[in-house]
Amino acid sequence: MLRCFCIRETHEAYYLRTQRAREKVEKMDENKRKRKLRVCVATCNRADYSKLAPIMFGIKAQPECFDLDVVVLGSHLIDDYGNTFRMIEQDDFDVSSKLHTIVRGEDEAAMVESVGLALVKLPDVLHRLNPDVLVVHGDRFDALALATAAALMNIRILHLEGGEVSGTIDDSIRHAISKLAHYHACCTRSAEQHLIAMCEDHARILLAGCPSYDKLLSAHRRDDYMDIIRAWLGDNVKEQNYIVALQHPVTTDIKNSIKIYELMLDALISFNKKTLILFPNIDAGSKEMVRVMRKKGIEQHPNFRAVKHVPFEQFIQLVSHAGCMIGNSSCGVREAGAFGTPVINLGTRQTGRETGENVLHVRDADTQNKIYHALELQFGKRYPCSKIYGDGNAVPRILKFLQSIDLDEPLQKTFRFPPVKECISQDIDHILETQSALAVDLGGTNLRVAIVGMKGDIVKKYIQANPKTYEDRIERILKMCKEAVIDAVGLNCRILGVGVSTGGRVNPQEGVILHSTKLIQEWSSVDIRTPISDVLHLPVWVDNDGNCAALAEKKFGRGKGVENFVTIITGTGIGGGVIQHGELIHGSTFCAAELGHIMVSLEGPECSCGSRGCMEAYASGLALQREAKRLHDEDLLMVEGLSLKNDEVVNAGHLISAARLGNSKAGAVLRTAGTALGVGIVNILHTVNPSLVVLSGVLASFYESPVQKVISQRALSSTQGIKVVTSDLEEPALLGAASMVLDYTTRRIY
Repeated sequence: MLRCFCIRETHEAYYLRTQRAREKVEKMDENKRKRKLRVCVATCNRADYSKLAPIMFGIKAQPECFDLDVVVLGSHLIDDYGNTFRMIEQDDFDVSSKLHTIVRGEDEAAMVESVGLALVKLPDVLHRLNPDVLVVHGDRFDALALATAAALMNIRILHLEGGEVSGTIDDSIRHAISKLAHYHACCTRSAEQHLIAMCEDHARILLAGCPSYDKLLSAHRRDDYMDIIRAWLGDNVKEQNYIVALQHPVTTDIKNSIKIYELMLDALISFNKKTLILFPNIDAGSKEMVRVMRKKGIEQHPNFRAVKHVPFEQFIQLVSHAGCMIGNSSCGVREAGAFGTPVINLGTRQTGRETGENVLHVRDADTQNKIYHALELQFGKRYPCSKIYGDGNAVPRILKFLQSIDLDEPLQKTFRFPPVKECISQDIDHILETQSALAVDLGGTNLRVAIVGMKGDIVKKYIQANPKTYEDRIERILKMCKEAVIDAVGLNCRILGVGVSTGGRVNPQEGVILHSTKLIQEWSSVDIRTPISDVLHLPVWVDNDGNCAALAEKKFGRGKGVENFVTIITGTGIGGGVIQHGELIHGSTFCAAELGHIMVSLEGPECSCGSRGCMEAYASGLALQREAKRLHDEDLLMVEGLSLKNDEVVNAGHLISAARLGNSKAGAVLRTAGTALGVGIVNILHTVNPSLVVLSGVLASFYESPVQKVISQRALSSTQGIKVVTSDLEEPALLGAASMVLDYTTRRIY
C-alpha cells in the first residue's frame, strides 16, 4: 500500500515531539537556562534592516540570555545605495563582519555571481562566529546565499517573513529559504498556512507579526514630523500634500517594469505634486531605471527630491503623513496600511500580498493616463488603519521563540506531509461554493454520512443500516460517500476532505482501525483511509468516536476557546476525549481517553471489555438496559403511568421513566449509575485536571446533576469548582469527524 509519509515516526516519538513543542521552555533545566544563545543576525540592505533592527535591539537588551553577532553584506556596503551600513553603526551595534558580496552589473548574471561570491566568503565568517542560530529575513538573493551557507554548515536558521506571496522571482527565493530554514517567524495567518501547506513543522512556526510594526505603531505620531517632512521635501510642503514614490525592477519581466517606471514618472510630472522618490534596489534592471530617471531630469526637477536612502524612523513619518504612496515596494502594501495612507501599487511585483483597503492596484500599468487617474482617485484620501501584518508585539514573541529553541534537538529538519497520497483532480471556480467536509460516523446500528459546512451546519445527511460484514460495510460506505460528493455539487458545496468517526481504538496517523467495539463486527485492523481516498481522491482523517466528540466540542461546542477540557459520551457505551493545551491526547498506543473503562469498583458488574467494575458497566445505556430487564423479569419495574407494548423491548428509557414515576428500585439503580459515573469523573479530574467537563450523548442531561453532586462530595477541594455541562451539539460524532477536515487549512497533519 502506497504511503504518503516521507518520514515515519513511531507512536512514542510523535507523542513526545508534540509535547516538547509546547512545554520545552518550562521544562528546561537550570543549566540550559543559564546557557546564552549565540545569535547571528545577517542584514543585506536597508529594507531588511528595518525588520531586523527591532529584533537586534531586543537581543541586545537581554545580555543574560543572548550573545549577538551582526554580519553586514550586500547593498549596505555600496555607495550608490547610500552606504547604509553606517546606520547600523549609528545604532551602536558592533558589526562582526562586513562582506563585499555584490558583483556590479545589476543584471541577471550579476545577481547569480553575487550569490556565488557570498557563498565563497560566508563559510569563514560563520565558522569563526559559530552561532547557535542565524536570523535571516525575507526574499533577497543575498539572504538565499546566507541560508544556503548556514544550512550546509549545520547552523540553525530562523527565517523571518516566510510564507508570503508577492508574485515575482522573490517568491521562489523566499520559499527556497523557508525550505532551508529550521524555524519560521511569519507575519500573517495566511503566511502561516502557506508554510504549513509547504509541509513545514507547525511546532516550529511562530505567528509573530512584522517586527517593523513594533516601532512604527508606536513612533509614527512623533511631534516633530513636520520638521522631517520639511527636511526632505522643503519648507513649503504641507502634510498630506506630497507623494512618496518607490519602484523596484521585476527581475522576471525587466523590460516591462522599466516601461511602467517611465510611465509612473511621466504621470507624476503631470500630476505636479511634490514627490520624494527613492532609488530602486539593486536587483537586475535597477541601472536602466536610474538611466530613465536621469534622462527625464528627475534629480533636477523642482517637484522631485531623489534620494538613495531615508532612515527608517524618518521614512515612517514621511509615509504616514503622505498624500499618497506609489510604486511597487512592499512598504506600500504592508507598512503604509498601518497609517491608512493611500497607496497605488503598480504592476505585478506585489501580486498575492495581503493588503488593506488603502491599496489601489494598477496591475496593467500600460498607459500614463491610467496611472494619472489612479493618482486622482487616491491622492489626499485617508483610510482606516490596518494591522494585517502585526499588532506591535512581534519582537517579544520572537525573543521568547528563540529562547524556546532546544539545542539538544536533532538538527535535521522533518517535513510534515499530509497523510494521504497526492491525487490529480480538476479544479473549478469555487468562489461562491461553501467549503465543506464529508463526515462519516460508523455506529453499531447505522452508517451515517453528512455534508458539513465550515460553521458546523449539516447541509445534508444520509443514514443506512450498518452491514454485518467487512466487505458489505466498505461497499456501502463508498457508495454513500460517492452519492454525497455528487450531491455536493448541486448543493454548491466544495468537499475539502473526509473525516471518519468510528468506535474502538484507532491509529489516526495511519487511518487504521486497530480494534473495534463488539457492536461493529469484522472491524479490526482495517485501513479505512486508503479505499476512501482512492475512490474520492480526497484527503481522509480517521479517529475514535469519543475523540471526535471532543473535537466537535472544541470547534463548535462548549469547549470552544477552552484550553483544557474533557468530553464524556454517555450513550450505548461510554467514551470520550481529552483536550490538553488545545490538542487532542491520543496516547502512546492510541488508548488515551478510554474513559468508559475507568474502574470504579473492584467487584462491580462485568463490562464489555472483559473486566469488572468499569464506569461503562454501571452508567452506559447497555448497563441501564440490563438493569431494566432484570427489574422487569422480577416484576419490579412497572408502576402506574408506565406501559409496555407486547413486542416492545425493555430499555434504559423505561428505567428512567419508572424512576421519575416513583419506582424506588429504578431510582436506586440510577443513583448507583450516577455515582459510578461521578466517581470516574473525579478520577479524571485528579489525573488531567481539566477546567471543564462536557457530557455528551443521550444520557448527558440526566447525569449532569448527579455527577456535579459527586464531585462536590468526593473531589479534592482544588477541583470541586470545575464545571460540568451538557453538550448542546446534536451530532457530535459527525461534527467531530468534519472538524478534522475543516481544520485542514491550518494544520496539515492530524
